[in-house]
Amino acid sequence: MFRVNKAAFRLQHRLCRQISTSSPLRTTSVTLKALGLDSYNLGVYNGQWGGNGDVIETTNPATGEVLGAVQQASAREVDETIGKAADAARYWRTVPAPKRGEVVRQMRNAIADKIEPLGRLVALEMGKIMAEGVGEVQEYVDVADYAVGLSRSLNGKVLPSERAGHAMLEVWNPIGTVGVISAFNFPVAVYGWNSAISLVCGNSVVWKGAPTTSLTSVAVTKILAEVLEANALPGALCALVCGGAETGEQLASDRRIDLLSFTGSTKVGREVALAVQARFGRSLLELGGNNAVIVHADADIDLAVRAVLFAAVGTAGQRCTTARRLLLHDSIHDAFLERLVAAYAQIKVGDPLQPGVLCGPLHTRASIAAYEQGIADVVAQGGRILYGGKVLGDRPGNFVEPTVTSISHDAPVVQREIFAPILHTIRYTNLDEAIAWNNEVAQGLSSSLFTSSPEHIFRWIGPEGSDCGIVNVNIPTNGAEIG
Repeated sequence: MFRVNKAAFRLQHRLCRQISTSSPLRTTSVTLKALGLDSYNLGVYNGQWGGNGDVIETTNPATGEVLGAVQQASAREVDETIGKAADAARYWRTVPAPKRGEVVRQMRNAIADKIEPLGRLVALEMGKIMAEGVGEVQEYVDVADYAVGLSRSLNGKVLPSERAGHAMLEVWNPIGTVGVISAFNFPVAVYGWNSAISLVCGNSVVWKGAPTTSLTSVAVTKILAEVLEANALPGALCALVCGGAETGEQLASDRRIDLLSFTGSTKVGREVALAVQARFGRSLLELGGNNAVIVHADADIDLAVRAVLFAAVGTAGQRCTTARRLLLHDSIHDAFLERLVAAYAQIKVGDPLQPGVLCGPLHTRASIAAYEQGIADVVAQGGRILYGGKVLGDRPGNFVEPTVTSISHDAPVVQREIFAPILHTIRYTNLDEAIAWNNEVAQGLSSSLFTSSPEHIFRWIGPEGSDCGIVNVNIPTNGAEIG
């Protein structure tokens, strides 16, 4: 016989349960279970789940914890999946566009129903903070809303003909099968943008996500597969082939992929473009961005400091639209930098699931090496470190200090994109000079001017202004607009 102190036992049980609930392992297991995932998962879907390639473990970049494993696609499975997707496209193109839109609407709702666990998985696997993870899933929801509307407004044109009694019609028809290769930094949204539009336009989609975010790829595909099954549609409409560079090369070289959408580095994008062009295929590339913010003398300084801070530090500098260059007018340069550095000192770096954290980890150890090389190059090329510049090696995970530098606009390190939270600050004397320096880098994606002058605004957005694809005024370089 033995006695149990019931009060102490109940207290111990509550404490153990609280510790268990808040532990990283508990968080991971709850998240995986909510999304139908396990510690081991198949990474090929074409109507059936499979996987005969290598087994890849994905890790939490904040802790180094192994989150789970995904069995990648073999070359034969990639080939079979592309064939099944092509067959599915031939059926799907006969379905009226509004009915295709109805299926995408159901997918939108299914993704929205899982927005919290899916956003948490993005935070765990990619490393961005929880608010950004949920926000990324919301981007998929938003573009699906847009796609549903588009399904009832896929307009063509009626043009006058030179021939009596004739008219010319411009009609948009499906392409066929769209391949999507997405990057680690937006493991949900980039696929969502591509797939929602492709589906309402009558195409099937074959997706290869980044190997380091394979769990997220599987989770999203499981959600979509349930919708397809409920509508008695071919699963290969939303096919998945998890894999590495070899899988990407296979998609790029296969003639059955009628359009290949690639998001990633400029280096790899160039290789993808050449491979697709070699077979006279079509490609859609979203590559690097060496984005600048210009803060002119008449800017709202409070607004600009807040905008620059999040544009440069959010997602630990791992967005294609991250602010990497900050051009400050001579008259406000010193005062602005004083305030910005003070704001940087308040940034909380840490576990992206913890409240108050603004800057999570870099995604991989290779990213840390790129950060360290960038800092070394700044110093070697005559620049100064105004804040940060160190790897945070006193903790597990891939953490670095968000960094502010002062350097010449034409330094080689400024001319290249470093996928890390490094912000180069540069002094200028007039707006013409600032616009020229904004335009001088090879990567033109996003740009922003802070000013209160309508004259400056219209110059900035006009033919003599920014040469970037996204031209902002009084807002940061980052952000997701649907339209």
